[in-house]
Amino acid sequence: MMRIKNVLLVTMLLLLVANLRAQNKSVTVSGNTKDKTTKLALPFVNVSLKTSNDNKLITGTITNEEGRFSLANIKSGNYILEFSFIGYKTKTQSVYVGSLSEFLDQGTIELEEDATTLQEVVVVSKTNTVSDKMDKKTFSMADNISQSGGSVLQSMQNLPGVTVQDGKVQIRGNDKVTVLIDGKQTALTGFGSQSGLDNIPASAIDKIEIINNPSAKYDANGNAGIINIIYKKNKKEGFNGKVGFTSGLGALWERKENLPTIRPQYSLTPKINPTLSLNYRKNKINAFFQGDYLYTETLNKNEFVTRTYNDGTIINQQLKRNRNTHFTTIKSGIDWTIDDYNTLTVSGLFGSEKIIDNGDQPFFNADYSERLRLWQFLEDELKTTVMGTAAYQHKFKQAGHILNIGFNYTFHREDEKYFFDNILPTSTSKDAFKLLSDESVIDFNIDYIKPLKYGRIETGFKFRNRIIPTNMQFFPGTNSPLDDSAGGKATYEEIIPAVYGNYIYETNKIEAEVGLRLEYLDLEYEVNPNHPTYRTDGYSYFEPFPNFRFAYKINDDNKISLFYNRRIDRPNEVDIRIFPKYDDAEIIKVGNPGLRPQFTNLVELGFKRNLKKGYLYSAIYHRFSNATITRIASTVPNSNLIYAIFQNVNKSSNTGVEMVFSQDIAKWYSSNLNLNAYYNQIGAFTVQNLYPQPNTFSAAKQDVFSGNIKWNNTLHLTKKVDAQITAIYLAPDIIPQGKIKSRFSIDLGLKKSVQNGKGEFFINATDLLNTLVIKKEIQGQNFSYTSNDYYETQVIRLGYNYKF
Repeated sequence: MMRIKNVLLVTMLLLLVANLRAQNKSVTVSGNTKDKTTKLALPFVNVSLKTSNDNKLITGTITNEEGRFSLANIKSGNYILEFSFIGYKTKTQSVYVGSLSEFLDQGTIELEEDATTLQEVVVVSKTNTVSDKMDKKTFSMADNISQSGGSVLQSMQNLPGVTVQDGKVQIRGNDKVTVLIDGKQTALTGFGSQSGLDNIPASAIDKIEIINNPSAKYDANGNAGIINIIYKKNKKEGFNGKVGFTSGLGALWERKENLPTIRPQYSLTPKINPTLSLNYRKNKINAFFQGDYLYTETLNKNEFVTRTYNDGTIINQQLKRNRNTHFTTIKSGIDWTIDDYNTLTVSGLFGSEKIIDNGDQPFFNADYSERLRLWQFLEDELKTTVMGTAAYQHKFKQAGHILNIGFNYTFHREDEKYFFDNILPTSTSKDAFKLLSDESVIDFNIDYIKPLKYGRIETGFKFRNRIIPTNMQFFPGTNSPLDDSAGGKATYEEIIPAVYGNYIYETNKIEAEVGLRLEYLDLEYEVNPNHPTYRTDGYSYFEPFPNFRFAYKINDDNKISLFYNRRIDRPNEVDIRIFPKYDDAEIIKVGNPGLRPQFTNLVELGFKRNLKKGYLYSAIYHRFSNATITRIASTVPNSNLIYAIFQNVNKSSNTGVEMVFSQDIAKWYSSNLNLNAYYNQIGAFTVQNLYPQPNTFSAAKQDVFSGNIKWNNTLHLTKKVDAQITAIYLAPDIIPQGKIKSRFSIDLGLKKSVQNGKGEFFINATDLLNTLVIKKEIQGQNFSYTSNDYYETQVIRLGYNYKF
């Protein structure tokens, strides 16, 4: 540990830095002036910024009493800085302003004459969806007309480069995605993974960032990339806000009728989403509040499965789940500007998710002449999240020279109860289980930014302590599939200190970023000693996670960039959770405490061309992983039960091409076309599943060419009416032990501005043609199965928003 501490300390001092968030923002140029002979500061020196090609004046200022100057809102380009003061010679200095660093420090300028003080000129430019660094894409929720009023997960279905499968987001065909809220991991969306996105109202969200190539500033988890969800927050003077209400209906007709003898599936399911945003800003205080409530009834699952075993047994089944969800989120806080150099923000977030599932799962023989089992259940689950954040920022006298210190505490409780009726041909029994899980997470971080003449350095430290005690109790009846011996207590605990350093350098033609994150992890999973299969386990590592970017500017409109980064996917607590879950009575999901991290390297070559009224972005990428994490489904002798257990399998890779073409074709029509084609491969492997008894599974190499197409069309019908049509096609792809077939959908949205722009009505329809059906084929060691999930995808919504 002493060696690790020394390495971490040295790293904080020596590592070089990349950009936290590349945004197409204006730049602030700063420095200070001194007398060349006396070395004393020169106040009130005139500083002018002129173009280098025609000496045209852009902006100017005068130095303060300490000789410091700052020029804000400078557009990218080549300039001349001119310094003049009475009694001194005029001095000029060339400066290149790029788009990667928000602050550039010109250091000390030693003088000598007179000029005119000029007022600041603000340069405004339109921000592209794809950043100038090509490391991320940013999407405003206000522009996503066809998905307004739904959940965050539903909104993401239309975003370029993103697909949604089995309730999870995939970036370029990979679901190892880290989800952040306002740049932080939270229990609402999972620490290091993703969860709960289908229950966060999109009405609470300002924009979503898709980060394909994160810098070392970010946590190393998430080999597919990062999704950063940014909540709404207003900073206008005085009292202002926004109120809205959305209502809708889903499951407008029955796509596939139930198997016999079960309860009806949901239809005409209601959706209700009121939202309120308030803000008050005066003098040094800015107070904000965002509150959202989402109530939905949903046909959450309607999956028809046919299982075929090597001995000739065929079982037909349906899993139908009618779900009621109440989700409340409240975010509030205060920004306090202590003085010109110090700011303190204190905020809190509360989330409550209440889920009631009524499920039916009938099992029939091959010709449906005999019902083998009817598994009916009631799930009663309450998830509660409380988060408190304190963030302090100190601005040094040099513009852009910043120290940030943050503290974040999260508590998340999962209280889950299942009650089952196990109806067999010869018996009926009552079964149940209860799960209580309390998660506590402490995060502390320090970030330091220092502007340089041609870029900046950035370094920081982060510490996390996360503990999750769980308690599962099983109450089986007669002839129950529940394994009561697999219950008991388990405790997950991880400690992660990390340091990072980044350096960014930019000239007229060249951009370079180099970064390194050093991360140490100590994880222990303590298991009930009476568990029949698993024992206390854990692991630790000390690993480097470098990132690199080199870009060449061909000209003002064309740029090419090369990326490299190394990332990790640590198994989440639910991935190693030892308790079997029985929302499916005969295909049972179980965790694996022996699971280990998956390491991934990514190389990407990107090109961006700015067009007159749009842009063209393209990228070639190759991602390769070791110890790939995936679920393996297997059986044990003398049983038709299937156990799906997480395992580290062989190497895998993902090689592809992505293109985004965005263009304002006419004043009334703009188009965004996203193409993503990739080759997925999982190497042959042999693993041993330990639960419920040891069994070995082998699989041959899997590979497939796949991809997706998304076409967003926005129509400006009048000054006050906009429409959006989105078409999505997802090609066949590989999944663990099988394949998923193609699917497509069309979404439509319309919004109208009223009340002089303060009000807005909208109506939209998702999956307008009701075509989204998930079809899978799975091949196991002694069995195979096919499944078709006709879950609810078609929803029509009507809403109104008003700003005041």
